[in-house]
Amino acid sequence: MYLILLQYIRPVAAIEHYMEQHRAFLDKFYKSGKFILAGRRKPKSGGLIICKASSRREVEEIMSEDPLDKFQLALYEIIEFEPTSYVHELQAYLS
Repeated sequence: MYLILLQYIRPVAAIEHYMEQHRAFLDKFYKSGKFILAGRRKPKSGGLIICKASSRREVEEIMSEDPLDKFQLALYEIIEFEPTSYVHELQAYLS
């Protein structure tokens, strides 16, 4: 499991221009089962994604499709973690 932290490196107005494409990117990977959760940081300086992937390389390949990466609008920090404690309702997403 991976936590992906996005940090905007361009003005929010530039980010907003690509948000529809970014949401389409997120939807694609929700449908594939790779993304479990995503959201904005507060204040609006980036976002985060929880991703179910088999390797860091797979995460990097997925994130290379993000318009925010393609147009150099955000930096990404990819953190691998192993869920060891969680609410029962998440079990289906973790196995």
